[in-house]
Amino acid sequence: MTSSEMWGRDAAERYDAEETEMTSAPVLGATVGFLAELAGDGRALEFAIGTGRVGVPLRERGVPVTGIELSEHMAAVLRRKVDEDTLPVVIGDMATTVVPGEFALVYLVYNTVSNLLTQDEQVECFRNAARHLRPGGRFVVELGVPPLRFLPPGQVAVPFDVSERHLGFDTIDPVEQILVSHHFARDGEDGRYRRGASRHRYAWPAELDLMARIAGLERERRVADWDGAPFTQDSPKHISVWRKSA
Repeated sequence: MTSSEMWGRDAAERYDAEETEMTSAPVLGATVGFLAELAGDGRALEFAIGTGRVGVPLRERGVPVTGIELSEHMAAVLRRKVDEDTLPVVIGDMATTVVPGEFALVYLVYNTVSNLLTQDEQVECFRNAARHLRPGGRFVVELGVPPLRFLPPGQVAVPFDVSERHLGFDTIDPVEQILVSHHFARDGEDGRYRRGASRHRYAWPAELDLMARIAGLERERRVADWDGAPFTQDSPKHISVWRKSA
């Protein structure tokens, strides 16, 4: 069992169309290049592979990819892009599901580790990554930095997108480390907005480093984006790489 909220059919069908920035050539090119370099001539395992936004182009790059995905609806969208023999997907949660073999790379992108809403489950996710890695293999996580610096006293909401077709803001519970992302997206041209929300457990980079140590992994690298920019106190997210001892 997992605390992750399930992506339903409607959300899965809309996902690719709503994530145009994340599916753009500059973003995907840098992401796939970063991961392909780490995978080398080995296999890669993507936790929460979703519709295959990253897994499919990484496979096209020549890296054998296997996926784990909780939502059958998201996996069904992926399956329209590539067949099971080319990119196998196991339905299950990323904290406990085990697939056969060892991997040079396990990766988890676009804040998805925060879908696990308890610290214990996030620790188990790191342990599951380590379980699948061959000696010397790497675990990669892309995660936003909690935006607590933007919260003045008495305020609980932080806007992250104000555009013509989308309004987005996060509400934050700093005691439970729970962040709720609220979305108002305009459907069609009639001016109506569709409301959605998702819960996340945020974690600081140092907390993730401790989870990695518990799992037997050692931090190798932390950068601000897939292009490798330095991670600083002003970085809104990080790409972290941990290595399993040889």
